[in-house]
Amino acid sequence: MKNPVTRRNATTDRRSSLLPRAIALFLALAGGAGSARAQSPDFYAGKTLNVLVGVQAGGTVDTLVRMYAEPLRRRLAGSPAIIVQNMTGAGSNLVFNYFAEKAAPDGLTIVYSSYQALAQALGDPSLRARFENFEFLGGISDTRVGYARTDVAPGGLKTPADIVKAPNVVVGAYSNTDFEGTLSNLSLEVLGVKHQRVVGYRGGADIFLAMQRGEVQFHNTSIGSFRTRSAAFVKSGEGTGIYYLVSTAPDGTFEKNRFITEMPAFPDLYRQAYGKAPAGDKWDALNWLTAQTSELAYAAFAPRGTPPAILQALRAGFDDAARDPEFVARTVASNGIPYNFVNVERGREIVRSLASVSPGVLAALRATMGVQN
Repeated sequence: MKNPVTRRNATTDRRSSLLPRAIALFLALAGGAGSARAQSPDFYAGKTLNVLVGVQAGGTVDTLVRMYAEPLRRRLAGSPAIIVQNMTGAGSNLVFNYFAEKAAPDGLTIVYSSYQALAQALGDPSLRARFENFEFLGGISDTRVGYARTDVAPGGLKTPADIVKAPNVVVGAYSNTDFEGTLSNLSLEVLGVKHQRVVGYRGGADIFLAMQRGEVQFHNTSIGSFRTRSAAFVKSGEGTGIYYLVSTAPDGTFEKNRFITEMPAFPDLYRQAYGKAPAGDKWDALNWLTAQTSELAYAAFAPRGTPPAILQALRAGFDDAARDPEFVARTVASNGIPYNFVNVERGREIVRSLASVSPGVLAALRATMGVQN
């Protein structure tokens, strides 16, 4: 095969039935943009593009990036070879430090990894880079959901809004500062639900096993994991979806996810429970964190100083690759719904909001995570 995508780490190709209607709808909603080949010169002809990933091989992020590499290769003008390289360390921050300090702005090295919003917002000393100093190329959103054991409240959870009747919810988390645990805690705080956090779990699968054993009663995960890993647990009646998180505008408006029908959006859940829209610093913090960790879960950047023509080629390639029918079909097969692509305009807005996070949001985040100022 000419100019193959080089895979330095083996990944598992999950196979499941496709959802043709979801794929067709996603492609229709995405709209048609001109081909990257028509928009940009063949800068990448005969070259190799190195894509850095800040996590270990085989996980969700790494698998997504490797899946994305082939349609990106086809859609980039010049069809370069693409090498995906894993660079782990410092809680996924090492790759961004390297990128900021050593990567040449020649268009031949980019980073595509988990967006480390909390690390920058809270001044994590292991992150020396700042995201507003990179050139945004494109990103992927990943809808986060809260789910619970149905026996968490007296009489069981008949509806998602019954979570407010729970006397004390046990939340599973990796640490006091991981974003999944923080999303769980903030959402329950906004709902006024008393809860306690149990930390030390090694990952989402570990927390799910604890939920099955009854040690943990609530967890925040991706919609894909909820529909695959947790499917039998929910079907048995032991667990149920409580909400999915959605970014909400200052006026309270938001766009419902038409692919998710088994649970309400968080603002709708709050209205069901209290008859009004959520408000206050904790809600602002949850809404901000939703945008930073769900609406932009995985982000791709080029170094500052990358020539404009090369940026145009990269951005056009990312935009086209996100609508590639084969890529969309594979993500639907593995995730249950299509990933949503984050374009340059929206990505820049999210990154700007990270750089200008309000003191009230920071205070609410630190209080929830137990982080000192």
